[in-house]
Formats: sequence, structure tokens, C-alpha cells
Amino acid sequence: MREEVLLSSAYFPPAEYFSLIATSRKVIIERQENYLKQTYRNRCMVLGANGPLALIVPVLRGSFHKTAMRDLRIDNSRRWRALHLRGITSAYSAAPFFEYYYDMISQVISRPFDFLLDLNTEALRSVCEAAALHSEIAFTEEYIPEGISADDFRYSISPKRPPDIRGYSHIPYTQVFGEKHGFTGRLSIIDLLLNNGPETGALLLRSLDSSNR
Repeated sequence: MREEVLLSSAYFPPAEYFSLIATSRKVIIERQENYLKQTYRNRCMVLGANGPLALIVPVLRGSFHKTAMRDLRIDNSRRWRALHLRGITSAYSAAPFFEYYYDMISQVISRPFDFLLDLNTEALRSVCEAAALHSEIAFTEEYIPEGISADDFRYSISPKRPPDIRGYSHIPYTQVFGEKHGFTGRLSIIDLLLNNGPETGALLLRSLDSSNR
């Protein structure tokens, strides 16, 4: 069990992100870094009938140039909330635990947040509660340069490449469209939660080798 892990803020991020939370006593979320486009900071991946689908939270144009995560505003002039809820329903209405957790997911997405960090934090706390993860959550007060912390995973989990987490491996589980696409990893925690329900926490623990915790 790690004492402390440093992570970026993220929107319903993938299982590997939560495996680090499950195996750490304290989680520090970076809120001082400049926003990075095309990352999990404002998107998640779900598995639909046609394959992986990106659900992207729009941010105000022009606001993300050297803007700290804590100051980044959501573009609420766009109907992204309805699109995300429709996409999740289409992908997971047949999942065994859809009815148990959809209301929680819907409540997070539907809340009228102005700042991306607030939305992501609500998603993080809600998923941790649903998966019975009890790590302490804190936030950076100033930017922490890379290389200072051995357990810094802010830039290790990206949609563009496999996770750079020593000892992590995807544990296959039954997915709604698994027969069509085969097992698909690197999806949002939504996929793991709606397909596995109360077993989510145990799967997260098993996915990270105990020698690397």
C-alpha cells in the first residue's frame, strides 16, 4: 500500500487511475498545472455497439492556453451533458449494474458546474464511494515539478498510449459488447463499475501487482 500518490484531475478516468487510488492511503490531485488538451482531464472512453466512444467535456475556447486546471471553465453553452448521458445509456443499459449506478453518474453529469475541476472532483468522490475506496483526497497548493515524487502518475495515464504504471495489468471481465469487440481495456471506470458492481474494488486491487503498491 502506497502512502501517497499524485494524480491529475480527470473526468471519469479509466480503471488504472482508480487502481492507484485503491492501493494508496492518500491521493493528491494536481490543480495547479496548466490544462493539457486531448487527455483524460476532460474526456472519458466508453464502449458502445460500434466500439470505443469518447465523451468530451467542452471547455471555453481560448481559456485553455496556459490556464491552470483550477481556473478552467466548462463551455456550458453546448449540450454535452445530454450527449454524455445518452451515450452512457446506449452503451450500458444492458449492463448488470446499470440500474444501481446510473443515477449516481447522471447526478454528477447533470450538476451545473462552471469549472472542470469541480466536475471531476465530484465524479472522483462519487465513484470512490460507489466502489468503497476510502483513500484520503487532497489537492496541490502549488505546482509540483516532475521528478520530485516517486509516486507521480500525473502524466502516466493517457488516451494516446498504454498506462505507464509498473505492475499494472488489465484483468478481463464481461463487457456488454465484449462478444462483438473482444475485451477492451483503457475504458472509463464507468465500464468497470456498471459491469461488475460491488466487485469493482476487488478488481482494482488485483489489477496492480502487490509488489508495486
